[in-house]
Amino acid sequence: MRHRLGGFGAGADYNPEQWPEAVWDEDVTLMRTAGVTMVSVGIFGWAATEPTPGSYDFSWLDRVMDLLSANGIGACLATMTASPPPWLAHAHPETLPRLADGTVLWPGARQHYCPSSPVYREHAARLVEALAVRYADHPALAMWHVNNEYGCHVPECFCDVSAAAFRDWLTDRYGEVTALNDAWSTTFWSQRYGDLAEVLPPRSAPTFRNPAQVPDFRRFSSRALLDCYLVEKEILRRVTPDVPVTTNFVGAWHRVDVADWARHLDVVSYDSYPDPHDRDTVIQAAFSYDWSRSLHGRPWLLLEQAPSAVNWRECNAPKAPGEMRLWSYQAVARGADAVMYFQWRQSRGGAERFHSAIVPHGGADTRTFRETAALGAELAKLEPLLGTDVDAHVALVTDWSSRWALQGAALPASDLSLEETNLAHYRPLWNANVAVDVVAPTADLTRYKLVVVPNLYAVDVDVAARLVEYVRGGGHLVMSYFSGIVDSSERVHLGGYPGPFREMLGLLVEEFWPLPADGTVALGSGAVGALWSEWITTEGAAVLDTFTDGALDGRPAITRHTFGDGVATYLGTRPNDAALAQVMARALADAGVEVPAVPACVERVQRGQWLFLPNHNETEVVVPVPVGATDALTGEPLTEQERLAGRGVVVAHPSQSTSRIGSWRNVIVSDEPLTPVSYSRPTVDPDSCTRSE
Repeated sequence: MRHRLGGFGAGADYNPEQWPEAVWDEDVTLMRTAGVTMVSVGIFGWAATEPTPGSYDFSWLDRVMDLLSANGIGACLATMTASPPPWLAHAHPETLPRLADGTVLWPGARQHYCPSSPVYREHAARLVEALAVRYADHPALAMWHVNNEYGCHVPECFCDVSAAAFRDWLTDRYGEVTALNDAWSTTFWSQRYGDLAEVLPPRSAPTFRNPAQVPDFRRFSSRALLDCYLVEKEILRRVTPDVPVTTNFVGAWHRVDVADWARHLDVVSYDSYPDPHDRDTVIQAAFSYDWSRSLHGRPWLLLEQAPSAVNWRECNAPKAPGEMRLWSYQAVARGADAVMYFQWRQSRGGAERFHSAIVPHGGADTRTFRETAALGAELAKLEPLLGTDVDAHVALVTDWSSRWALQGAALPASDLSLEETNLAHYRPLWNANVAVDVVAPTADLTRYKLVVVPNLYAVDVDVAARLVEYVRGGGHLVMSYFSGIVDSSERVHLGGYPGPFREMLGLLVEEFWPLPADGTVALGSGAVGALWSEWITTEGAAVLDTFTDGALDGRPAITRHTFGDGVATYLGTRPNDAALAQVMARALADAGVEVPAVPACVERVQRGQWLFLPNHNETEVVVPVPVGATDALTGEPLTEQERLAGRGVVVAHPSQSTSRIGSWRNVIVSDEPLTPVSYSRPTVDPDSCTRSE
């Protein structure tokens, strides 16, 4: 189910309640100039719509919706439940969330509600019902936008209401207390429960919390927020069955289990805020966009991005000229069917008064407005690609159980971050311009030639079996350290690490040797490992590289094992970027994945028939383009070696007789030790892809 615009979603969050009504006519006039097709309306409109309990004033929203309709602009109408009005907390202080130490989070910001509060849900549902009934048949209604950025600020609540709801969730999960005691290993430290009524959330305690209780509480908390969403969605679906429903995920992915949430969204929506000062920002954004697309396996919506600077970092850098356009096309290339911003008109007051907007404080005669308006006109030319997908032959596996478990205490090392590890393994694939889907370990992996598994610490035996069978059946897999260690209840897989992956990998990890902060370990190939190392004994695997430092001197560091009809590579440390790129190059070649030859810092992404070539360099480059292709934005023919300006973008639409552009493949398919590999596309230093300061 798609939005009802019939075209590309271009627009922004629109908050007319912040402005005198005299400004609204100017707004829609400028929106037409900027190519706006849809705006998100009412996200923080609860107080304006329900100024006192049960007393609704829709008059302002009626006029806004009518104005949008009259100007051919669709509304992604929000349910307004993201920030309750002060009167709710005043009348019902029990709706306020609490931290683990009992601190109350008071009104004065946003998201000040306990997700499990029946009072909050009742008031939210009543408002949503009124909104749905009133605007069900309004011609401006294109989509429903439920709440806003769930879990961004309050992913968990530790109050008594949440405690009771947690116990109900545990009852559904375990049935009775004996099963919970087994799952949580409560014989340790005399934590055995005699009744589920004794269980509390993992509040502040003298020392380490039960390692199984913490991820269970995070699962519960994600579900509590999802239940809030589902209460609203049920109303919207009942009243407006043909209007799609979404909510916007935000960069702090780990705060809710978006893989679980995604099946309840008609379309996945994501808010993207790359940091111009971050050396990895372009790669981080690409990873998030691939993840957004992979959640449904089809296009998604970029529901928010900044036209220029944000307001919430310590140093809020603006986007350089051309950067907003470049990064927007990066999202479109990776599956976005909408490019929208926060927000339309820059606020005069409030916490986000210095967050950029399409119409800045200086008005429309500004660089920001001109750039966004020009992009809006271009996007209208790309409507034929709507609904098309990116065909990926490589998957990166990530999982919330591992993410939440790695946040726990009393581990061999406290500096393991799944986000950072994911990015480290994604980076060489991005550098090689290989299309990647980001999937859960329960996904169907048979369609992929190569599967990359970074740090899958927590995994149940039945889920691990899917990866094992993938390799046995002929798949190629790269797995990294500290994987297959515990199940989803943090119980160690016995029989030697890495538990259910031991036979597939052909090795035994006897001990973990985490490295100190900034510590490194030398490898026989000349590479350097960081963060982690392991005492590995091979059980059939070939050794590709060895440790040459300290107690691990001469022991395996990187291995390759033929298993069934497939191949599994294992990394017992984090190789430096160049060495990890070499490992990935070998795996890609083994798996038969083609790697296109394009200049460094130029992305090459095929979406449907359209080939996107965004240039993240500040300088001009020459890029290979299919024979007979035309520029989808200008209609002009392209040369086979097209000159592409710094921060420029080519969107090529091939002719029917297009020939294959140049590509290379590394042909190493043996178990020989690692040696230097020549690349036609070098490993990218991210600093070379960012503007100078």
